[in-house]
Amino acid sequence: MRLSISNKEIISRQERFWTKLKQQELDCAVLFSPTDIFYLTGFYFHPTERPIAFFIDYHQKTHLFVPYLEEAHAEDFSVQIDFVHSYPEYPGLKHPMEYFKEELIAAGFQGKRVGVDSIGYGSPAGYRGPTIDQFIQAKVFKSIIDFVPELRSIKSEEEIELINESCRWGNLAHRLLQKYSKPGVSELEITSRASTESTISMIETLGPDYKPHGETAFALFRGQVGEMSAYPHAVTQNAILKSGDTLVTASSASIWGYKSELERTMFVQSVSKDQEKYFQFMYEAQEVAFKHIKPGKPVSYVEEAVQSYFQENNLTELTRHHTGHAIGLLFHESPFFDLGDHTMMKPGMVFTVEPGIYVKGIGGFRHSDTVLVTEDGMEMLTYYPRDLESLICY
Repeated sequence: MRLSISNKEIISRQERFWTKLKQQELDCAVLFSPTDIFYLTGFYFHPTERPIAFFIDYHQKTHLFVPYLEEAHAEDFSVQIDFVHSYPEYPGLKHPMEYFKEELIAAGFQGKRVGVDSIGYGSPAGYRGPTIDQFIQAKVFKSIIDFVPELRSIKSEEEIELINESCRWGNLAHRLLQKYSKPGVSELEITSRASTESTISMIETLGPDYKPHGETAFALFRGQVGEMSAYPHAVTQNAILKSGDTLVTASSASIWGYKSELERTMFVQSVSKDQEKYFQFMYEAQEVAFKHIKPGKPVSYVEEAVQSYFQENNLTELTRHHTGHAIGLLFHESPFFDLGDHTMMKPGMVFTVEPGIYVKGIGGFRHSDTVLVTEDGMEMLTYYPRDLESLICY
């Protein structure tokens, strides 16, 4: 059972990243994205006001720039990093970017063609500081914000194995959520119980080698209970479930950072004719999406088909969002099943499929399944029941 990405694969990612740089005639690069740094180095950290960066110089040497409090962590848990540089603290008597400037100059960045995912570090935690172009005289700065996300969009066999493991534990968490969903019980009590029990089971089963690098197993309603389920991204209300409520759920688990998404529309004890009608429309829209997921077609092809279905059934006014998105180290990644995204689907891409219908006064209707694009179509990775009868909570 795989519970992490191998060092061999991480090294191959660095090599593919370097190849993309050279194809764009770039000499070196700087990355600030925590997700992309983790993808290329295996170093998982919590970003704060203290800047952290990955950079690769024109000799293909790799560097991590971290605060002193992360130095030992970076040295012990990163893969194939040639140099780890640290600075005392932020803001410090000497700003971290002054130290960063010295390291970039020492690495030969002056006068080079430099790729950057961002021209400077940014954080909502109170960071303030200069951008790179204020202290490095490069021949050119070129945005490479999409370089690593493009690498991440095609999942390897190792990544797919971790996403499959995520699906298994998301499935358990959701099973427990449905089990405890009864009238008179608070959504917080239900979600806490289901999430805790599934996480304990996961820890006991997977053992000490399991590293979440993100959320452990969870299942929740995110406030989509009863009439509030008509808001696609409601927030937790601490609602008390009652008979006849429409419930929109979500469950997942992180396995070494890799995620899946399982969402279902459920009902408490009884289902009205209107609830059944809109459930069936949602179910059929998802089926339409599944049938149009094919390698060699643009992702917009899927959205066009779903939107056509909604138009034919006079449902367009009840929709609020596109049909889905890629998923992996983040719950939402590119590309997207959207009319404006024409990225070609390729084998190894992993998506959520979640067309939704939202009817004020009745509720929201959305399933989400995680699927893998294959050589001739798609493979369903999530496997929780989708039919109406299986999703009534008694």
